[in-house]
Amino acid sequence: VQLQASGGGFVQAGGSLRLSCAASGSTGSTNVMGWYRQAPGKQRAVVALLTSAGTTNYADSVKGRFTISRDNAKNTVYLQMNSLKPEDTNVYYCAIFSGGSSYWGQGTQVTVSS
Repeated sequence: VQLQASGGGFVQAGGSLRLSCAASGSTGSTNVMGWYRQAPGKQRAVVALLTSAGTTNYADSVKGRFTISRDNAKNTVYLQMNSLKPEDTNVYYCAIFSGGSSYWGQGTQVTVSS
């Protein structure tokens, strides 16, 4: 399984970005797709998770601003980020967890200016 993330970039505070992550290969019918972020010198932290049953889980810092969704037909997970803040500046990683395995995409940089 390979994951290809896209959609990062530079935006001013209050702006929006949408990240996409397309998976190639068999990811299983039951899985969890998600987004994490990591700042330099810090541990990777969960941003949002979405199960194949539709259950979502968000980090407290992004609740009400970020929305995770998936298109099963395209094997793609999205992260809509609104009302972005400078503290959202990070490298964002997508991931899929299925059958005891985990798969990670390459990071995509999100930079929010004040």
